[in-house]
Amino acid sequence: MTSETKKPERLTRIQRENRTRIREAALEAFSRNGFRGTTLDQIATLSSLSKPNLIYYYKSKEDIYLELFVSLLDQWLEPLVALNIEGDPIEEILSYVRVKLALSRDKPRESRLFANEVLRGCPRIAWFIKKDLKNVVEEVEAKFQHWIDEGKIAAINPRHLLYSIWAVTQHYADFESQITLLQPNKHETFAEAEIYVEQLFRGILTPRNA
Repeated sequence: MTSETKKPERLTRIQRENRTRIREAALEAFSRNGFRGTTLDQIATLSSLSKPNLIYYYKSKEDIYLELFVSLLDQWLEPLVALNIEGDPIEEILSYVRVKLALSRDKPRESRLFANEVLRGCPRIAWFIKKDLKNVVEEVEAKFQHWIDEGKIAAINPRHLLYSIWAVTQHYADFESQITLLQPNKHETFAEAEIYVEQLFRGILTPRNA
């Protein structure tokens, strides 16, 4: 059997657990220190594995980094792609807003991982921004414009509406340390935030003649 036709190797339970430990440790290190500030030694220490053991699963820190990003981007794009053009426009958009806010609450490190990469000019994910994300943004923009043309949502700039949703919801993850100092009770913060962002975007989206 050639390498091209060989079936993917099945991982044992221990191998799956080790890969999960490595990804969890890498996420912690990358979200805190960025790509350049993170080493394989740090990831190995955080995962409680030896460096040779880590390299058995991942040949380089870039391999781990990109795997984390693929997982993150899939989670972020899925609810955006799922916007139903036949549904109630305001409720469809508000549902997406709630999902993005929940991701900031439950997975803040993933959001900071993305923010750190973008602040450095997207050196490792430019391919995703220019192709996959751009295509999805254009599809969503077309849906927003369709709803605007139908008079179902206010006549606002579709792309900047999307940017605003990202900015507001991801703020709670990317600036988590600042928010925690101002408002230590995380549960209370997000309960209030969910009410606020719904009021905010419902007000923005509702047609003026409604």
